[in-house]
Parts: sequence; structure tokens; C-alpha cells
Amino acid sequence: MMNWRASPVVKVGLSIAVATGLYGISFGALAVAAGLSPWQAQALSLLMFTGGSQFAFIGVIAGGGAGSAAFTAATLLGVRNAVYGMQMNRMLGLRGWRRWLGAQVTIDESAATASSQVVALEQRRGFWAAGIGVFVLWNVFTAVGALAGDALGDPRRWGLDGAAVAAFLALLWPRLRQRDAVAIAIVAALVTVLALPWVPPGIPILLAAAVAALWGALVPGPRDEGLEPDVEPRSTQERA
Repeated sequence: MMNWRASPVVKVGLSIAVATGLYGISFGALAVAAGLSPWQAQALSLLMFTGGSQFAFIGVIAGGGAGSAAFTAATLLGVRNAVYGMQMNRMLGLRGWRRWLGAQVTIDESAATASSQVVALEQRRGFWAAGIGVFVLWNVFTAVGALAGDALGDPRRWGLDGAAVAAFLALLWPRLRQRDAVAIAIVAALVTVLALPWVPPGIPILLAAAVAALWGALVPGPRDEGLEPDVEPRSTQERA
């Protein structure tokens, strides 16, 4: 059995965890600036644990919105994780306590890391490395940002928001090997951009996901002639 530490996808997952986890400094600092206590900011990272929803929540609070409005905005952005969860459940086949833990760490980064692999063993390793890695580091750096507060200045000047986005795009790029995938990505991005000024936070992402699902249902899949097989044969050692 391949050593976890020697697995390339584990290294990828951990690098994604570092880039995304560092962005937790921004959340911690902004949460306290919005009027939350450090403990409240930490509770959001531990329990809500989905960056987009957390930023939406504190954004509404900072703007003077009610807690119910903040909760609604966060929920709409978090719906995408339910979509990821269905995909990860089918892909990884988690059972028992692993299913509950997997649900908690199913986020953009863990789903993307798993989906970027074609071998089942590497899918599982990538999912857990990115999911648990981000969870631990996101919470650690949320505490740092919440306690340091204004001493850090504007968190965006450190480029942490760009690091998280760049890491996610690095996972997405290798998936765009076929024209259908590129076309879906362009259409989904266009739908998101057009919807942003008109609908509440979270809805543009759901609209883009609906467009991608409709495309998958109506447009025939790409032909596989001349392509390398997606599933690599497992070695005798892995079968054992």
C-alpha cells in the first residue's frame, strides 16, 4: 500500500489546506470588526465551516442586518455543499462515523481535490487531506485573526484571498481537457456574473449549478475515442 506521506495527492491537498487556511485570518479579523466576539467567530468556523457562508454572515451583520437575514444569506451560499455531498457520497462510499465526518469537511477544496483524481484510493486520500487540513488550519487562523484584530491591518493586502482562489483554480484547470468542460465552465461563469447584481448572495452559484446540471442532462457526453482510459489499473500490491 502506498505511503500516505508519499502520495502526490496528499501533498496537493495539504498545500491547498495551507493556502485556504491562511485566509481564515481574514475571516477572524473581519468577524471581530463586524461586532462578533472572538469566541463567536471561532464558533462559526467550527460549526458552520464554509468560508463563503461565513463571510456572507458577517457581511450582513456588519451592514446592520438582522441575524435572520445573515442566516438566510449564509444558508443560500452553503447549499452548494449539499450538492458536493451527494457527489462525494457516491464517489467515496463513506459509511458510519466517516460519513458524518465527511459531511463536515465537504467543502469546495476537498470536493475539488477528490474529483481531480481518477483512482478511487487517491480520491479518498485527496478528500481527507484537503478536508481535514483546511478544517484544522482554518480554525487555527480564525483564532489568530480574531485575537490579532486590527493589528493585522487590512487582511486583503496580504493577498490571502487571492491565494485561496488561485489554489482552487489550480485544481480546476486540469479538468478542462475537453471542449464540453470548457464550454460548461464559461457558461456557468457568465450566468454567475450576470446574476450577481440582481439576486441575493448564494443564488448565482445555484443558478450556475442548475445550468451545468441541465447541460449534462441534455447534451450528449464527449466521445472517448483516442483518449486514455480514466481509470488506472491497480498494482498487485494495491489489490492486496
